[in-house]
Amino acid sequence: MFCWSAFWLVSAVPTIYITSGCDAQAGACENEANGLVVFLLLVSFYWTYQVIQNTVHVTVAGVVGTWWYVPIEASSFCSRSIGDSYFRSLTYSFGSICLGSLIVAIVESLVTMVRNLRESGDGGSVFLCIAECLLALLRDIIEYFNSWAFTYVGVYGYSFIEAGKNVMSLFKSRGWTTIITDHLAQSVLSLVSVGVGLITGITSLIISYTHGMVFGDELGASAAAFFIGFTTGLVLTSTLLSLVSAAVNTVIVCYADAPAEFRVNHPKLSDDMHAGWAAAWPEQFRY
Repeated sequence: MFCWSAFWLVSAVPTIYITSGCDAQAGACENEANGLVVFLLLVSFYWTYQVIQNTVHVTVAGVVGTWWYVPIEASSFCSRSIGDSYFRSLTYSFGSICLGSLIVAIVESLVTMVRNLRESGDGGSVFLCIAECLLALLRDIIEYFNSWAFTYVGVYGYSFIEAGKNVMSLFKSRGWTTIITDHLAQSVLSLVSVGVGLITGITSLIISYTHGMVFGDELGASAAAFFIGFTTGLVLTSTLLSLVSAAVNTVIVCYADAPAEFRVNHPKLSDDMHAGWAAAWPEQFRY
């Protein structure tokens, strides 16, 4: 993802520069940046980012699904299920991944453009603020829906739209709508990512001071050192923990759809999970 971000930045900046008729020597541009060009560039960035992220999600879902139903095929780190699931993600399920990712990318691009317009202070800031909030809410809803739909895609190989319908119907028929809205795994993982980011940011700041790397504007240099460390730690940890988040979602989907297989293949884990869920949600959980 870091490589894609760097590649996109190197490509996007000259594109906007040229289409705006900018002159490096004069330090001015003949025209304002073309809104359509900027929008398409943002869509390309977010779309590719989402495709990479969701490909990992679908791959993890496929591996966990194999472990759930046929544990002998996913019994080790180098098991065949990993390669098979990754192959399915890049072939049979890739169209579904691209479709779901495109929807999020378009909304995310609109959020970014509206935010930039609001921050530029060109007028209508109240309406732009409302529009940004509504678009951000729509984005969060779509991402939440996608997280479950892509889990179903990875486990069962359905198309994106069919998977979304099936997984929501599954939770509704089980009476688990409260359970899936109440599960806090993603919040905990996000908090861990922020915590690691703060630690790496502070560590970066300490290293910059102890090695005499803070010079010139001390406050600005310190802030830059902390920001670089924080961003690096946050991005790397979020990427790593996204595997855990995908695995947790897959376990929930499989437990709703096939508890009997779990009891047969993993009896000890099944008993522990049954006891824990029955204690947490006694009314909704009735297995």
